[in-house]
Amino acid sequence: MTETERVFSVLNKNTPDRTPIFEYVLLNPLASVFAGREYLDGDGVSHEHAKEQGLKKAVRRYAQDRAKISYVLGHDMMYVVPNPVLQRAQKLSYPDYNGGCDWSDPVSIIETRNKYFRFGIEHEVFDEQAMLTYEYIREELAVYGLDLPFFAPAYSHGIGVDTDLMQAMALAPEITAENFRLRTEMAKKNIDAYIGHGIKIIGVGGDFAGNRPLISPEMYRGQIMPEVKKTSDYIHSKGGYAVNASDGDLWSVIDDFLIGCGVDAYMEIDRRAGMELAELIGRFGKKVTFFGDMDCGNTLSFSSPEEIRNDTVRCLDEGRAASHIFTPGNAITSSIPLENYLAMVEAYREYWGLGKINMKF
Repeated sequence: MTETERVFSVLNKNTPDRTPIFEYVLLNPLASVFAGREYLDGDGVSHEHAKEQGLKKAVRRYAQDRAKISYVLGHDMMYVVPNPVLQRAQKLSYPDYNGGCDWSDPVSIIETRNKYFRFGIEHEVFDEQAMLTYEYIREELAVYGLDLPFFAPAYSHGIGVDTDLMQAMALAPEITAENFRLRTEMAKKNIDAYIGHGIKIIGVGGDFAGNRPLISPEMYRGQIMPEVKKTSDYIHSKGGYAVNASDGDLWSVIDDFLIGCGVDAYMEIDRRAGMELAELIGRFGKKVTFFGDMDCGNTLSFSSPEEIRNDTVRCLDEGRAASHIFTPGNAITSSIPLENYLAMVEAYREYWGLGKINMKF
């Protein structure tokens, strides 16, 4: 199987020749190790690098590094975000709504945001320049004889640590429901751009939990789930696949998060928060593809290489009972030693008889 065939075989709930592997976000210092030079750290090209080097030069360097990292580590797909568009702020002048906002009132703050969203949806056109990263990475992958599928973000309904939004959800649900509806309309612009560039695997939803959800199940079910479902349905209407993403303990809303939102896959499975892959597969394995669930914050950061090898095998064994793509649950940050990361990668490769990666680059 090619990498693309392998990934879409899993998304279509078929059995691939091996479990696909990819990295959600790989940061420094490990990214520089595998790129073979200083990697411009971050989840994509930064505005600073684009301004310093010129947009096309910065995107080209980023594309070269991303392609090399995927080649060295034997990845089957890539998570890639659009690059910045430096002139976008100059193209569109938003009205000043700040004077009408009571910044001590969370409801007033969300009402002001809604005004900005409405204006942006009506007037802002998605700039093709934002897709330059995907064009350049495809060109750089071809150098290695690769054509990997992209996984791109349309995360629009997360909460994160937005206390104003959370308070407003309780105080004025009609205002926040409109906020989430407007986010759906904004997400559709990104989705249209992705589909137009042959990108079919698209992230939806967004973070809303830690050790437990940050809002009640009723709030999630009543305000967020319907809009994520609309986003998923829109992706499906374009021939794509919707991947819901949030770390944290989601058990109290897991049926809503996966079935209610109508998604094809689950990313950011947080094993440390109690989201066990085997149990998820037992309940949803016939309907959902799972991305994960290697724990990066604890296991990869602080366990021994032997423990990591064992957990890699555990993850692969459990995943074979359903549709599974192997990846850590979130970003590979500076807390993870090279020895530990290599223990995971080599255990995966040994499991599938692929041989060791070539570290001489």
